[in-house]
Amino acid sequence: MRLWSLHPGLLDRQGLTACWREALLAQAVIAGRTRGYTRHPQLERFLAQPDPLASVGAYLSAVADAAEARGYRFDRSRIDRPGPAPVIIVSDGQLQHEWRHLRAKLAQRSPERLGLARRPVPHPLFLVEPGPVAPWERP
Repeated sequence: MRLWSLHPGLLDRQGLTACWREALLAQAVIAGRTRGYTRHPQLERFLAQPDPLASVGAYLSAVADAAEARGYRFDRSRIDRPGPAPVIIVSDGQLQHEWRHLRAKLAQRSPERLGLARRPVPHPLFLVEPGPVAPWERP
């Protein structure tokens, strides 16, 4: 499961659809609709929020926005709570780590998108602050 801290507009088609599916899975885990992935480290930052379902709903809404901007249609009715949520802090170290990871993926499978991704931009749900790679990240 990869719940990118990067803006979904930076992702290629495969990354965008995978992000949507994986965030829907995260939503199902948080809502208690599945027994798998309950201890997945990427869920920690959502579970730490006052309203985890609203946070993952805001995450999914931004992914759907990015998809629509590119002509894709993601089924927004699958979002449990699509409304706004308080921002989640992400460190600049985490954002840089994901940026390197994404650029490596784009270089392999979508080199045409590599030129469009000039700098790391955070997902709208995240606020960047100085700090290291997140402790839940698997290097």
